[in-house]
Amino acid sequence: MGLLTLGSPLSWSETKKYAEHIRKHGILQFIHLYNKLKDRKNDYLKWGDEVEYTLVHLDDEKKEARLLLRGHEILTELRRKEDESAENLVTLWRPEFAAYMVEGTPGRPYGGLISHFNMVEANMRARKEEVKALLGPNEHILCITAFPRIGCPLFTHPEALPDPHNSASRSLFYPDEAIYQGHPRFKTLARNIRERRGEKVAMNLPIFRDSKTPKPFVEDFSSLGDDGEAARASLPDHVYLDAMGFGMGCCCLQMTFQAQDITEARYLYDQLTPLTPIVLAMSAATPVFRGYLTDVDCRWSVISGSVDDRTREERGLEPLKNDRFVINKSRYDTIDSYLSECSAPFNDIPLVYDEELLQMLLDAGIDETLGRHMAHLFIRDPVVLYGEKVDIDDEEDSDHFENIQSTNWQNMRFKPPPPNSSIGWRIEFRPTEIQLTEFENAAFVVFVVLLTRVIATFKLNFLMPISQVDANLRTAQNRDAVLRERFHFRQDLISCDSPLQAQECCGGRPCEQEGAKVALMSIDEIVNGKVSLPSRPARPRQAGEFAGLIPLINSYLGTIEADVDTHCSIRQYLKFISLRASGRGHAVVGSALAGKLRTTARWIRDFVTQHPLYQQDSVVSSAINYDLVKLMVSGSGCIGNAVCRWPCRRATSTSPTSRTALAPRPSTRCRPRCWPTTLG
Repeated sequence: MGLLTLGSPLSWSETKKYAEHIRKHGILQFIHLYNKLKDRKNDYLKWGDEVEYTLVHLDDEKKEARLLLRGHEILTELRRKEDESAENLVTLWRPEFAAYMVEGTPGRPYGGLISHFNMVEANMRARKEEVKALLGPNEHILCITAFPRIGCPLFTHPEALPDPHNSASRSLFYPDEAIYQGHPRFKTLARNIRERRGEKVAMNLPIFRDSKTPKPFVEDFSSLGDDGEAARASLPDHVYLDAMGFGMGCCCLQMTFQAQDITEARYLYDQLTPLTPIVLAMSAATPVFRGYLTDVDCRWSVISGSVDDRTREERGLEPLKNDRFVINKSRYDTIDSYLSECSAPFNDIPLVYDEELLQMLLDAGIDETLGRHMAHLFIRDPVVLYGEKVDIDDEEDSDHFENIQSTNWQNMRFKPPPPNSSIGWRIEFRPTEIQLTEFENAAFVVFVVLLTRVIATFKLNFLMPISQVDANLRTAQNRDAVLRERFHFRQDLISCDSPLQAQECCGGRPCEQEGAKVALMSIDEIVNGKVSLPSRPARPRQAGEFAGLIPLINSYLGTIEADVDTHCSIRQYLKFISLRASGRGHAVVGSALAGKLRTTARWIRDFVTQHPLYQQDSVVSSAINYDLVKLMVSGSGCIGNAVCRWPCRRATSTSPTSRTALAPRPSTRCRPRCWPTTLG
């Protein structure tokens, strides 16, 4: 999670004194990197994923599930191999905000070989097995976005009590012991964000209204030590959250791609941005917070609010007096501008930026579009600073740049190469919620990676007004958005540089109109296209009908060679994505059952509302939570239901360092078997 520098963190009052110094020298460090590396070309495609895991403890006698606070201890063991030797590592491990979290990545990036797609799931499984080997009895590792009873009384193991008067967060619900203890960055972030804001962070999620949910739903926090702040900040008929841990204590799935040069990195950054709300809606996995069913399905607004350090003046609640800008968004939110110069016409949101820093960037030869982006990021203050790192060499170090860059947590991130490194220009795709199984997580990774190849190869154009991306991301968080909502999406994807094959797949002619033809579409239509879907007779697509993301991927796959096993794996992943987007399942092999492929959020909702102990009052009790987590740990998904999966031969290697694992092998014809998932 961001920049992990060794040193002594300063208090907010001390950090504030150096804010202007950090901003100015951060921009100087970016200018040095840019001028040194702007002409770097022909880097190889490299990509990888980051999976954040949750540790849980199950007490089978008491029927209780709690978050396990052993992250630092486990991480110390996981990183022992890395500390001894960085060669031939299958996995890498990093800390995350919470003491019950660990983050795992492949030991080395994947590359341009199509057979690397057949390693993703195996490597994810290897990561989980590494952690399992270090766990004790009743201790487990889960891929879950948010623990359902986070913030409820005694939700951790060992037990820890919140301290609303002396802790870093001052939370009524979230104890400091739940914050990762192995590095000072995390607790410092919680404290400094609260102090900079001038009050605790406050998130309010609409309660899911069931037949016996109190009306109005209003909580009394006086018994928890509330001094009146929570009573003022909480809203009727909403679930109130008051700590950074509620957001940064969520887990997600992120993907990073190395482009061949800065131009391609900026292009892919722009083109993937409109896709972020679509993937968020498809991966929705977070319907429960603090033991209550809410009326949203995703973590996004919670994590955005959890690091919102804007003062009342910056939020526009009071006239500007002590602060410089009114800032429309939290540090964690959607991007406010595209990066490429040709994308600038679609930047229809007024951009707040530091004019002095912009002028520094322009004087250094950086174009205005990229310059505005950087000057916008650097309107923020640093929220963590180490006393030993105030004065550094701007030509040899980038800590001040990364200090602010890495604390602008957005749906996409543009990542310059580190100083004196072989790493190239990169982008990070950040919206995806973590899924319960390695198969599902691998499917999302492969889907997004393939989209980057389709976009780059076919020279497609997904751009639309960035305000519509914002609107889409708000829509994506709604309950069952993947099936119930419609999203702004561009219909004419062909660019002036698109090859003939792309024109044939997408229809129409390149450059046949100016601007963007944007329409409201379902995610089913966006992912699967408007024709030739399983429920409709296949027919030739008419000019102007949207092709669909998966048909575009299939068209691209037809241009490259792949061994049978890898092709079979990709087919499985794309079938899963297609079914998730459409909500359609199909008959279970050997059975007359048919189901619908639900999001993890919908599966959790159904489990809770159909549980015999549920009282139709929106409460996820400790007993219900135990049964839910127990089922997740068992790996059985939704009991009695399955979707067809083919037993393709899987890569035996979990790392792309092994060349033998990449060689094509003969395979027997794919025959379907059943695999448990969130299908009901």
